[in-house]
Amino acid sequence: MLRFKKDIPAENATLRHDIYGGDVYVTPPCTGSRKLVSYAKDMIRDILNVTDIRRAHLELDEESFFTRIGKLRRTLYLAEDYHKLLFATLAENGFDPERMAFDPLRLRVICPDGHLNKKAAPVYFPHRDTWYAHPQCLIVYWTPLDDLEEEETFAIYPDYFDREVPNDSEVFHYDDWIKDGPDLKIGWQKQDSGMTATYPRSAEGFAPGRDVGFSCPAAGQVFISGAHYHATRPQNTGKIRFSLDARLVHLGDAAAGIGAPNADNRSTGDILKDYIKAA
Repeated sequence: MLRFKKDIPAENATLRHDIYGGDVYVTPPCTGSRKLVSYAKDMIRDILNVTDIRRAHLELDEESFFTRIGKLRRTLYLAEDYHKLLFATLAENGFDPERMAFDPLRLRVICPDGHLNKKAAPVYFPHRDTWYAHPQCLIVYWTPLDDLEEEETFAIYPDYFDREVPNDSEVFHYDDWIKDGPDLKIGWQKQDSGMTATYPRSAEGFAPGRDVGFSCPAAGQVFISGAHYHATRPQNTGKIRFSLDARLVHLGDAAAGIGAPNADNRSTGDILKDYIKAA
């Protein structure tokens, strides 16, 4: 049974063990997560330069919106200040930065009725993050920039955490994926990326059954196994959903082969070589 928890255990090993077992931690904001959200919002306001950032899609034409969002994603992904702040945030939550590595922060932008845009279709594919050549000890850190209700976050399909989902993850080879388009690591930098890049997905027509969701306040923190089968929820609130996420790996667990069960991941490649480690 999927369990949501809100209190970070005193021992980080307990937290990681719980997450590898399928538990999802939805915890209150901390000093670090508030700073991450505040800095990200300031950057969004500066680069989008619109009256209301959550309605920027109404003020900008499609090309201008996409170009500015691309600049935001690149700046956030590459900025060392954000790397340091993320390490500090992890330490605040009990992780030892010296033992952790992460795929840099990504800005996620979900527009109202975005699921109707064919170019954005891969955003809504149900998937496991581990299908993208991540180790089974992958932990996903996620924080929203605004208060979000359940219908604005994402759906988790608990019945398939450790059960096989028919999928084509074998088509994903990390080194090939970034060879001709390294910008895919950052988030789409080309408007047609969703139509041309390879994205693992479950078999057409597969019905995963019940889903479970959650609400989350601005700067609230979600720690979830990358092995969870999940999907972004389509939304038509009229406002853009902004969130930040990072993929975390405990290097000791990765070396020891400790992590969530692997029910069906057949992706290949060495993604850890591109993770950020403490200096």
